[in-house]
Amino acid sequence: MKSVRRVAAELFKARAAHSSAAARVLTADMCKELKTKVLRLLHATSNGPTLHQEHQGRADNAEILSCTAKALKEGHVVAVPTDTIYGLACLAQDSDAVGKTYEIKGRNEQKPLAICVGEVDDIHKYCKVKVKSELLGDLLPGPVTLVFERSEVLNADLNPFTILVGVRIPDHDFMRRLCQMCREPLALTSANISSHTSTVEVHEFQELWPKLAVVVDGGPIGGQSRLGSTVVDLSVFGKYRIIRPGCALSSTVDVLERKYGLSEDSGGGK
Repeated sequence: MKSVRRVAAELFKARAAHSSAAARVLTADMCKELKTKVLRLLHATSNGPTLHQEHQGRADNAEILSCTAKALKEGHVVAVPTDTIYGLACLAQDSDAVGKTYEIKGRNEQKPLAICVGEVDDIHKYCKVKVKSELLGDLLPGPVTLVFERSEVLNADLNPFTILVGVRIPDHDFMRRLCQMCREPLALTSANISSHTSTVEVHEFQELWPKLAVVVDGGPIGGQSRLGSTVVDLSVFGKYRIIRPGCALSSTVDVLERKYGLSEDSGGGK
């Protein structure tokens, strides 16, 4: 009887190991396919995670991060959560991927795409910054897009009709880590058909899924206000201009005026 039990236990372990290995192979194969993968980020429960759950969540989210970065580096477009609304992202330095983003969204090619980076220092590489670095640190990460004159390093095929570019660092851990892993800026726009309502849950842009390599489901976003980031033009020294009111508008203006003494450019800047 003991022998039978021992054989059964060994068979169970073998099957479990095979199942685990098969799951790992399946995950790897999924990342190689062009079919859309909908990957849900794991979050702590309201009661707080156990140590095992916390470790497992980090591991699973790390796999999602790796798979999403791989899709981006292969020239695909993905959907990602931010601190405001869901977005479509691709590598900003990949001209073909930028073109795909416009096509998927049905966006007018004369409307610019913003870029998203992982660290404040990255902004100086892709933009000609005319404000103090401390100002950048006070506003970012956060629900703000800052517009500067673009540097020569940025892909010339991205927004070729303007010398300006908007840059974001979302206050969202996954997005920051994704930018850091890709080691180059992401072109970012809202995840919806052009002129349609912005989205705060992944099912709201389900009609776009077949055109995307990866959809990262971060759950419902924020207070579901559907406001995007506040877009501020800082390309003129000592001035600011609100291009689009959005999240954190009043606090952004307060920082610009009270702390750094910038005045509103009512004449529209350049």
